[in-house]
Amino acid sequence: MLWLVEFSPYKTIIVQMETSRTPQIPHPSRWLVFFTRYWLVIFVIGYGLYAWLPFLAPVLMKLELDGPARAIYFFYSFLCHQLPERSFFLFGPKGMYSLAEVQAAWHNTNNPLILRQFIGNPEMGWKVAWSDRMVSLYGGIWLAGLFWQPLLRRLKRLPWWGLLLLTLPIFVDGATHTISDFAGIGHGFRDTNVWLSTLTRSAFSPAFYAGDAFGSFNSWMRLLTGLLFSVGAVWFIFPYIEESFPAKSGPYPQGSQGKETR
Repeated sequence: MLWLVEFSPYKTIIVQMETSRTPQIPHPSRWLVFFTRYWLVIFVIGYGLYAWLPFLAPVLMKLELDGPARAIYFFYSFLCHQLPERSFFLFGPKGMYSLAEVQAAWHNTNNPLILRQFIGNPEMGWKVAWSDRMVSLYGGIWLAGLFWQPLLRRLKRLPWWGLLLLTLPIFVDGATHTISDFAGIGHGFRDTNVWLSTLTRSAFSPAFYAGDAFGSFNSWMRLLTGLLFSVGAVWFIFPYIEESFPAKSGPYPQGSQGKETR
């Protein structure tokens, strides 16, 4: 502290001046403040790269950059079955292909370990490294996160039973697909969906019931159930993420002000 005393015929002024600098917050606290303020932006950018990177693989194949493209296919092969008849294709005449079309272009087999290796060709286009369900699931979480601040955050918090209800459709759809595939790819009850045709009295075209192509019952169920779970997951989890952070405050504490007394 430094005290200055000034004498004059009219008044005496005593001024207390701070000689120490404003204290600085340590670096970990700065990072915490930054993450607290911008965690949603960090999520949208970071998770978005993870969710949408599989779409870069067919782009790289189109540009004849096979090495980086195959690296993406390889990485995501540990996270997804990548079956071509249940995946989107880019740069070809069709966005999805039936199992028969894939078998004609690749190998006439029902072995999923062989089918998943097909990434496309110049005539059919190139496969996205996610299956359609994964596009819906992971892409849906990203989209729900994007709309968290302007929309979902304004709603009442989703209870645990609400999350279970939104999870149930994808669980049932995924479980029945898995059981169906035990009969062999293309031969299970979810491949023909005769049961659904019977229930609906064949109200829709045969293409709606059979196979996995876009617009079929199986395709719609994978897309819709993935979106339902995605919205439920963000709606349920994000409030807890926000509550885990300390109250937002300025990055620096306010310093002492000079005092003047007479």
